[in-house]
Formats: sequence, C-alpha cells, structure tokens
Amino acid sequence: MEERGETRDDGHITSDRSDPVQVPVQILVGGEDRKPVGDEFCGSCRVERMEYLTDNLQKHQIAAELEIIPGVTAATGGAAVLGAPLIHDFCLISLSDLLTPWEKIEARLLAAAQADFVVCLYNPSSKKRHDYLQKACDLMMKYKSPDTICGTVSNIAREGEEAHVMTLKELRDTQVDMFTTVFIGNSQTKEINNKMVTPRGYRNV
Repeated sequence: MEERGETRDDGHITSDRSDPVQVPVQILVGGEDRKPVGDEFCGSCRVERMEYLTDNLQKHQIAAELEIIPGVTAATGGAAVLGAPLIHDFCLISLSDLLTPWEKIEARLLAAAQADFVVCLYNPSSKKRHDYLQKACDLMMKYKSPDTICGTVSNIAREGEEAHVMTLKELRDTQVDMFTTVFIGNSQTKEINNKMVTPRGYRNV
C-alpha cells in the first residue's frame, strides 16, 4: 500500500487530492535540483496547486520553466459521449463541500436552475455525501421541470464507460459516484435517438 506523499521507485509522487500544497512543495524541491518534474492532475484542487506553485516560483525567485499542457475536461469528454448537451450556455458546479460550504453550493444550484442553464455536476456523490445529488435535483426542480432531459456518464474514456439519458425526476433517484459526471439540460434540451441534445438557441428547431 502506497503512503500518500511518498515518491515511488519510478519517480512518481503519490499525493492527497485534498491537499493543494503538498505536491507543489515537492515540485519546487525537484526544480531547485534542476531535475525535470511534473504533476499529472485533474480537478479543482489541482488548479489550486498550480496557483500555489506559480506563486512560490515567483516569491522564492526560482528560475524554473513552467509548461502547462491542457487536457480534456470531464464536461467536454462526457458531453461527447452523451451527444451534444452543452451546445448552449452551461455552467459547472461541484457538489463537494470539502472546500465550499453547502449553502454556497445550494445558492449556485438555484441560480443556475432559475437562469435555465444547462448544468454539469462534478463530484455528485461519495460515501459521506450519498444524498447530495438527490438534494441538488430537489433544489433545481424548483425552477426546472421534472421532465427536463438529463444524462450521466461514468468512467469517461476509461474501461467500463457507461452513459445514460433520463429525466430530472429519474436522475433524482439514480445511484452515482465520484467517477460520474452529471448533465442536467435546460428547458430546450431533447432526447434524440437516446442522445442528449441541447439546441443552440430557443427557436423551435
């Protein structure tokens, strides 16, 4: 069993995904030794790590070349599997309250639903937050129809990838996990040949 924060024989560093500081510190150490180092990452905590890293490179006047290579997000990767759910305006909301109070998440869900955004939900459920997707659906049904077309994609671009299209009412009682990305349509989103499609505008096309 690997201990988080240890460096393996192959040079890879294992880390706690909730700690935005740990890996940048190790990257800085590697940088001062003039060794090429890298951090393969995903999720918001990795964005925070990059902020911490770039800030400290400047603060400590470390002459290191920093290259950031963008990847495909879960939103766009999952959208490609589902069809075309993100063609109109959309927003991304994480249901994890590890770093964000639930009251703020709730306010964002309500605002997005009232504005008729397509909503992509990250971190929809975990062992400690098993009912958060249900709570999110209940909040959005204050402004969105229970028949709003929704979709889920699990294990995007991985072995065991699965996609499902359903209504918001059905999504409420769907079991998901941290490897699932959830898509909630706007008032114009349709199901076409078992695909989730959001028209570009609000004309009846």
